Amino acid sequence: MSITPYLLYQDVGGALKFLSKAFGFRKHGRTMSGPDGKLNHAAMKLGDDLIMMGCPGPKYKNPKRLGQATQSLYVNVEKVDKHFERARKAGAKILEEPEDTFYGHRRYGAEDPEGHQWYFAHEIKKTRT
Repeated sequence: MSITPYLLYQDVGGALKFLSKAFGFRKHGRTMSGPDGKLNHAAMKLGDDLIMMGCPGPKYKNPKRLGQATQSLYVNVEKVDKHFERARKAGAKILEEPEDTFYGHRRYGAEDPEGHQWYFAHEIKKTRT
């Protein structure tokens, strides 16, 4: 069983380029275009993890259209500081610089051009549950 986030982007093609350049995602499978020829569905992978994305219709609002984020994604990566530098150089809006958390992760936060909030982390010590 797995959970696959489906993110809403007004510019799916732009999201593919940005997520690849800034965060290291790779296009996965086929993309689909709508009747207007505009790209409206795609999938990407980071390691073994999958995300899907689509162009919001008039009923749906992504963070950019809504004016605020309503959720965030927490992604485990091997080298947070290296990942952070890549994202910063690619123009990601940095929400939080890399830091060690009280719960044993090193993490940073970034926002993509359409307002989705991403947190990337790796475990620095085992925590008790």
